[in-house]
This record gives sequence, C-alpha cells and structure tokens, in this order.
Amino acid sequence: MASRPSIEDKLSFQRAPQRSGEEFLLSLGARVRNLRNRRGMTRKILAHESDVSERHLAQLESGEGNISILLLRRIATVLNISLEELFSTARQNDEQADQQDSSHKQTILRFIERLPSHRLEEAAARLMRDFGPQQNLRLARIALIGLRGAGKSTLGSKLAAERKLPFIELDNEIEKETGMPLAEIFSLYGQSGYRAIEKRTLERVLRAADRAVISVGGGIVSEKETYEYLLAHCYTIWLKAQPEEHMSRVIAQGDFRAMAGSDRAMEDLRRILESREALYRKADTTVDTANESVDESFTKLRAAIQAASQ
Repeated sequence: MASRPSIEDKLSFQRAPQRSGEEFLLSLGARVRNLRNRRGMTRKILAHESDVSERHLAQLESGEGNISILLLRRIATVLNISLEELFSTARQNDEQADQQDSSHKQTILRFIERLPSHRLEEAAARLMRDFGPQQNLRLARIALIGLRGAGKSTLGSKLAAERKLPFIELDNEIEKETGMPLAEIFSLYGQSGYRAIEKRTLERVLRAADRAVISVGGGIVSEKETYEYLLAHCYTIWLKAQPEEHMSRVIAQGDFRAMAGSDRAMEDLRRILESREALYRKADTTVDTANESVDESFTKLRAAIQAASQ
C-alpha cells in the first residue's frame, strides 16, 4: 500500500515557477497579516498565543525575516490554517500578482509607445519624481500652489500647526530678501527680475527647511525652471477654486482693488486660470476647495497627503 504523501511532497508537487526569495517572503508575510486582521487579532495577541516573539512576527509580516518552519507552524495553528493551505494560498497570490503585474506593465508600455518624443522626458521626470528614492523627502515638504484666494494661507497655516511644522509663505520671504514689498519689486525689476528673485529665494528656503508647509505664489508655474525645481523637491498640491470664489475671498481679505472694474477683473481671472490650468495639473495632486468650508477643504487636504504617504 502506497504511503500518503507528506506535506513536503505536496508542496514540492504544487510548486509554482520559482520567484525570488524576497518576493515569496513578501507574499507570505502579506498572507499572514491578512489572516490575522480577518480574525481580529493584534500582532501582540498572535505572538503571545503562538509563542513567537513579536519581533519575529513583525519581520515575517513585513517580508524581512526568514522565519523557521516550526515557528511558522505555530502561527498557522493559531490562525486555524494548515501549513499546506498557507503556502498554497501564498503561491496562488503570487501567480495572481504576476498576472496583474504583467497586465499593468503592458498598459504602461502601450502609453509610453504612443507618447511623442517631446513628452517622453516629461513622463520620465514624473515617474522619477513620484516613485524614485526622493519621494519620502518630497513628502516632508508640502507646497501649496494656486491663485490668490484659493486658501493657501488659511489651509497651509492650519496644516503646519497640526503637523508641528514651520509655515513659510514664499511671498513674505521674497519681501524679506529684498527689503521691499512685491509691488515695488515688480516696478523696479520687472517680471523677469522678480522671477529671478523668486527662484533664488525658493532655493534658499528649501535648503534651510527639510520639513515645512510652504505657500507659493500662483505665478510660479509660468517659470518652467523654477516650477520644475519646486516639483522635484516638494510634494505639490494645487488648491483649486472657481474664479468667483477667488475674487470673493480676496475681497474678504480686505483687498478691494478687485472691485474696481470688476467685470474686467473677472474676465482676466478666468483667462489666467484657463492659461495656467495645464501647468497647475502637473502638481502631485489637486484639492478642489470650491463650495467648501475651511474645515471641509482641510479634511480633503489632509486625506490627500495621507493617501500619498501610504
């Protein structure tokens, strides 16, 4: 009479095409973590009941530790699953992940193949920005962009206070650097001179602040080199609003200049927003503050940053 195959025999028979050890451990760790969460168990409880140190369990769940088969069997027992099922499901998850990865890669490649040559550099820069090693450093500096009246100062100061970070308004830093108000800078140096000062000030601010919330003037997006520098060094959020809201908020701040010739001013505002929209959309994300209270807009802003940090 033939003997029944052991667990090891079954696993050998069912073995999937070999993946790297790192990928397998990540898949196994995710499987253990999901089972634990489904059973409503904390890591501490599972570690205690399986007589495995919490450190070993944390390493297993993060895919960083090559745990022994005996310790893994104790964990599987507490989770009410056999080793065979645990490994088999991990293998199935690996195969599904392989198929999904392949599909995603093909989709990305199709998009890249269709891009005109002048857009490839932009796409490569965006991929490096969003998924490169500098992403965590950028997330430490939140830059809010948008036209005046979008809520940059209100929401920015609120965010900085909650995160215990300095709040920096770039326009104020420019005035400190030159010792004169913005209007006088424009009058003396013109648009190009102002943009050069703005770039120099931004570089100084970012060298000095590893972590901060920064409010940036709405026109910075029109200066390609300065804007790219901002995008590369900060997690950038466009605070978007309707033209009428920009106008009413500026007036509410006590600036009644917009009321003079309001029809022309509104027309200019719409034109500026339309011409800059494609540039603003290069930001990492957009938070629409239209028809929202400060608290509602702040909740959306916080959620956007939390999603990027995961």
